[in-house]
Amino acid sequence: MPTAQAKTDKSYRTDTECWQAVIHRDKDADHAFVYSVKTTGVYCRPSCPARLALRENVAFHRWPKDAEQAGFRACKRCKPNDPCAPGEQAAIIAKACKLMIEAEEPLSLDALAGAVGMSPWHFHRVFKSMTGLTPKAYATARRAQRMHEELSRDGTVTSAIYNSGFNSNGRFYAESNKRLGMTPSEFKAGGDGAIIRFAVGECSLGSILVAASDLGICSIALGNDPDALLRELQDRFRNAELIGGDKQFERTVARVVAFVENPLVGLELPLHIQGTAFQQRVWKALCEIPCGTTCTYSELARKLGLPNATRAVAGACAANTLAVAIPCHRVVRTDGSLSGYRWGVERKAKLLQSEGARN
Repeated sequence: MPTAQAKTDKSYRTDTECWQAVIHRDKDADHAFVYSVKTTGVYCRPSCPARLALRENVAFHRWPKDAEQAGFRACKRCKPNDPCAPGEQAAIIAKACKLMIEAEEPLSLDALAGAVGMSPWHFHRVFKSMTGLTPKAYATARRAQRMHEELSRDGTVTSAIYNSGFNSNGRFYAESNKRLGMTPSEFKAGGDGAIIRFAVGECSLGSILVAASDLGICSIALGNDPDALLRELQDRFRNAELIGGDKQFERTVARVVAFVENPLVGLELPLHIQGTAFQQRVWKALCEIPCGTTCTYSELARKLGLPNATRAVAGACAANTLAVAIPCHRVVRTDGSLSGYRWGVERKAKLLQSEGARN
């Protein structure tokens, strides 16, 4: 299995080695360095088919950004600032994902980049453009998935720790509490022992259910039927201990209701946000949409650097379980019309109207 010591098969450490790669137009060196030509002001890949420059006019740079900072521009023929063709990109990223899945321990960025024959800078850029996540975020999400899988199997928590790729109990428990919202033992028992406080109130949008774990508010749901809202909460936390809120928690609900009625007051309460790394990235972007404005799903996708992921972005918006607190209602169709909303399009329209947003 790959380890953190994974390296490239070839290295180009000296100018002599680099120059030989340029002479032979070695494609294996394309992700190891670039070279610049001072007489043309251009920098190229080692495999560039352009006429070979005089050695005295050539300099070598570890990254394209280094050549650009030195005042050179990218060759239009070999496009050294474009990591690789789309098909090649997909194959490289697939290989990197496979390495992360199979690795016994987390791989460093340098190790991953080296294993697929790219510079760390280019690899990071390509990986994020292809997946919407940084390599670290992908690895974290994958490890969280393995954590769920291992804890769901028969066996001890200790075995789950090491099978999930953690090399210490402390790191496992710290991350499991964050990702699961409960201790590993509670998760294995289907949520037994986890305490979720909740209360149902009324607001201008109908019934509202607010629930919170020890980490913060984990659900804000809107509807017409309080019993239906409670059943949905029970389905999400099937074996947790659901406790009706006391007077103190009812004050929390009152603050949420006040926020729904007047978003300008803000909601200074901790949120227990549970979702995949991609969903959390979308939700963070949603929270950056100013009150009183809207954006389209395609605009949100472009803001995230994922212009072709409009449907995935819409799916993440639909998966939001914290109404208003994560303002997915501020995202509209390209023509400005309102699309589906988890808690009803009419409520979406009322929220936008109360915020003064045009729709």
